[in-house]
Amino acid sequence: MDVKQAGSSLDSLISSFNTRIAELQELVIARNMYPASSVTDLKAVDAALKAMELQVQAIKDRLREETLAIPKAKKLIEASLRQQKKLQSMSVHVPERTTFSNSEINNRSILPEASNQLPGFGPLKPEEPVATHKEKKGRSSPPLWYITAAELDSLSSYMRGRLTLDKVNAAINDMAAYADSNSQLITAPKKKLAENLWEKALELRDIAMTESIKGKHFFLETDMKGPSMKLDNTGKAILTVLRHLGRISETRIGHHRVIILSKPQT
Repeated sequence: MDVKQAGSSLDSLISSFNTRIAELQELVIARNMYPASSVTDLKAVDAALKAMELQVQAIKDRLREETLAIPKAKKLIEASLRQQKKLQSMSVHVPERTTFSNSEINNRSILPEASNQLPGFGPLKPEEPVATHKEKKGRSSPPLWYITAAELDSLSSYMRGRLTLDKVNAAINDMAAYADSNSQLITAPKKKLAENLWEKALELRDIAMTESIKGKHFFLETDMKGPSMKLDNTGKAILTVLRHLGRISETRIGHHRVIILSKPQT
């Protein structure tokens, strides 16, 4: 190694020592700027920040739960509205109780005693109570307005198709049976109905209370399940014939197609 190379290596070593000394001096200055007592404060700040982060996360979780609960709350509201509607429908069919005034009650209690005190007269019978409201009449049986051979022959061959008089009149029997079954569901108390029939009974009661149906015999298109009347091409053809001959009329209430038994015009 020559003198130049030895001098260069020595200069590099000295420069390295100087750099290291400068770094140590900066570390000493930094230590004096941030004494050991400040470390505790930093720890407290860090703990506070972590606590705030936990609170923010808890708030986010709560908001997420509330957001997920909104659809459930909407379903509960809809269910309560449906239940309210059912209860209102049920209240319509609850008979009102006959009430008497205090004077009427007193007169009725005094009447037997006074009759016993009259000589020569037997005990007087109290008058029968007069109801303040007319009793509801039971629904009559659905009518059976059969068609005649002349009526069937009066139809065009296209409308009549392969229908026969017996087939059409058998369908009229079925329709009367459907209407009678629905009438029984409408008037039946809840305790006498199976659970799977209660929903249908409430729907039928709502339909029966509409202005276009009130007081009439009816059935739903979905009731057409035989034995003679079914919801097929033949059944639809029979409905067309009976509608044309004035035996039925049709209307739509909600999602139900309602068939009403009509009296033929003479």
